[in-house]
Amino acid sequence: MNRLKRIRREEKLYHDQYFKEHTLFEQGTWLEKPVKTVMEYYAEILNQENPRVLDLGCGVGRNSIPIAQKMEPGFGKVVCVDLLESAIEKIMEYSRLYHVEEIVEAVQADIGDFYIKENEYDYIFAVSSLEHVSSEQVLDYVLEGMAEGTKAGGINCIIINTDIEESLLDTREIIDPGFEVNIQAEKMLLKLNGKYQGWQVLYQSTKPMSYQINRGEKKVSLQTNVATYVVQKI
Repeated sequence: MNRLKRIRREEKLYHDQYFKEHTLFEQGTWLEKPVKTVMEYYAEILNQENPRVLDLGCGVGRNSIPIAQKMEPGFGKVVCVDLLESAIEKIMEYSRLYHVEEIVEAVQADIGDFYIKENEYDYIFAVSSLEHVSSEQVLDYVLEGMAEGTKAGGINCIIINTDIEESLLDTREIIDPGFEVNIQAEKMLLKLNGKYQGWQVLYQSTKPMSYQINRGEKKVSLQTNVATYVVQKI
């Protein structure tokens, strides 16, 4: 099995199980709350007439369901894209539960293959998903699509892991990180500034983070610098 297939298999197993065991907004899980930055910058375009929003790597709707709840039925759309069938099934279920099924449009697709129409969206965000496209070349393609797909005055919000390192907790042995794309933070920010040249940078940061995760039956320490990048199209 090649590296990409192995990573995709492990990610599917982990998320399928997590979405089965935990519910959206469940206290004490990473599904408990939407990402603060995503919600803050969505507020910047909240008054747009018929706002169109794109969530790349939506999962079960941690961010897109709360955004949809702020829209009036018939006056906005949140397009939610995810590779996993389990995520799409759950986000459709939660959109009905939270009465936003008229607003949420769920699409099962690899975000590296998803076509973004030109000048289509007021707000595009990708949270911990762009590092899971199949290659750096595909990442470039997705970023270009995001930029081209944004209306004048629209906002892109990107949160991505960089400088990723993983090690076994018991032996501290360094292992191959379970991420398709692993770029140094400095290089990532240079890439983003290049792809969004001419846009207004609203917020930019990198923050070191540490997590304990499971890779199959192995407990793993994950170290990363989380890059947050928010820009507005002039």
